[in-house]
Amino acid sequence: MPQFPEAFAIVTLICLNSGAFQVGVAIKLQQFVGTLLSTPLARGPSKGIELEMNKNFFFVTASIVALGVAAPAFGADLAVRHQMYTKAPPAVAAIYDWSGFYIGGNGGWGNSHNSWDFVGVGPEGSHDGSGGTVGGQIGYRWQMGQFVFGVEGQGNWADFKGSNTSLQFPGFTNQTKTDAFGLITGQLGYAWNNVLLYVNGGAAVTGNTYRVFAPGGGLFATGGDDTRWGGAVGAGFEVGFAPNWSVGAQYDHLFMQDRTINFTTPAGLAAGSDRIRQDVDVVTARINYKFGGPIVAKY
Repeated sequence: MPQFPEAFAIVTLICLNSGAFQVGVAIKLQQFVGTLLSTPLARGPSKGIELEMNKNFFFVTASIVALGVAAPAFGADLAVRHQMYTKAPPAVAAIYDWSGFYIGGNGGWGNSHNSWDFVGVGPEGSHDGSGGTVGGQIGYRWQMGQFVFGVEGQGNWADFKGSNTSLQFPGFTNQTKTDAFGLITGQLGYAWNNVLLYVNGGAAVTGNTYRVFAPGGGLFATGGDDTRWGGAVGAGFEVGFAPNWSVGAQYDHLFMQDRTINFTTPAGLAAGSDRIRQDVDVVTARINYKFGGPIVAKY
C-alpha cells in the first residue's frame, strides 16, 4: 500500500494534467501537506496516534479538493477532444456555371411554307418545302443566380424544297427551295445546375430560289435569288454532360417578310411577278463546347 507522500504525488500529477489554474492549486496543497508531514511526532503513544490521525484527515481532505478542482477541467478536455475528432467537414456542392463563350454544331429538319400570288391575277396556291439542315452556332452566356442570359449567331445550310400546281395556270408547277438560313437571337433561360431551359428571339434571314416548270416538265422561268429578312422566336434546352460540353435541342419559327419576285424565261423574257409569303419551322439537335471551367464549388 503506498505511503502518504507517494499517494499525494499521484493526486498532484492529476492536478498538473488539468490545466494552469489547477497546477497552482496542487502546488499550494502539496506545500501545506508537506509541512504537515514533516512535523515530528509527539512523544507518547496517544499523542503520536492523534497526530497521525490528523495527518490522515488533512491528506484525505487535500486529495478530495485537488480531485474536485481537476475533474471539471479533465471532463472539459475530453469533450473538446471528442468534438475535434467527430466534427464533420463542411459540405461542398458542385454547381454548373453556364457563363462563357461557346461554339457548336447542329443538325435537324425544317419546313418552309410558301404562298404564291401572281401579281394582277390572283393566288396560285401554297406548298411546303421540307428537308434536312446542318450548321453551326457561336454565342456567349452569362449567369446570374439561376437566370441565364445570352446572345447567339447561327448559320445553316438547308435543303427545304417543295412545289404545287398553279391555280391560275393549269399544268404549270411552282417550286420553292430554301438553300440556307441564319439567326441572330437573344436568350433568356433558367438553370437547374447542369440543365438549362431557355427561350430565344431575334432576327432571321433565308436564302431562296424559285422555279416555274411547264406542263411537260421543262424549265419555263426562274426568279432571281432571294435573300429575305424577318423575325424568329423559339425555345430549347441543354444539358451539361461533361466538363465544358453540353447537348440539347431547339425549335425556331421564322416569320419572313413578303417579297415580290420577278420571273424571266431562259431566253431572258419577262414572265410575270409573284408576291411570295414565307414562314419556316426548324427543329435541330445541338452540341456545344464552352470555353472556361463549367463547375464552381459552393459551400
